[in-house]
Amino acid sequence: MTTGTPPPTARKRSRARTFVPLAIAAWAVLEIWLLTVVADVAGGFTVLLLLAAGVVLGAVVMKRAGRRAFRNLTQTLQQMPGQPGAGGSSPAPSSTRGNGFLMLAGLLIMIPGMISDVAGLLLLVPPVRSALSRSAERSLERRMRAAAPGGLSDAFQQARMHRPDGKVVQGEVIREEPSRPDDNPRPPLTP
Repeated sequence: MTTGTPPPTARKRSRARTFVPLAIAAWAVLEIWLLTVVADVAGGFTVLLLLAAGVVLGAVVMKRAGRRAFRNLTQTLQQMPGQPGAGGSSPAPSSTRGNGFLMLAGLLIMIPGMISDVAGLLLLVPPVRSALSRSAERSLERRMRAAAPGGLSDAFQQARMHRPDGKVVQGEVIREEPSRPDDNPRPPLTP
């Protein structure tokens, strides 16, 4: 017997889910190949020293970025209205920008490989970091403007209303509880 509802169809895979694993695999192969080329030219011990130096430098950069982010957070919290010693001045915009990219730079430097090290070192250059920060900010603003109105809780609420077969069930729950005799005592009837 058929019910008339179409069978659930498999969702189409997005481009990102297809190409990101392939890009990561290609990047890893390229990193390994480049390390072997450098090891042939300069020697295995030199490559080992470069990798160890990358781990140490990446850890130092990440630690510095973390301290900077924590310092900016405490300054922001101290300047909130109602806090003792709250002033009207705000920290300089250049000191509060780019902490995320500094941490990313440290992580890229810590990852073994020459390409990731070069990318991490490029992120340590302040003009590159500020240009990427502005670009990311503009991209985020564009996406926020294009998003449908409503908060994040609305999105979660809407996601829960979708059935697995793709249908959306709109509805409202009205709960009527029967009244108990103890809740509303009636006065006795008098003739």
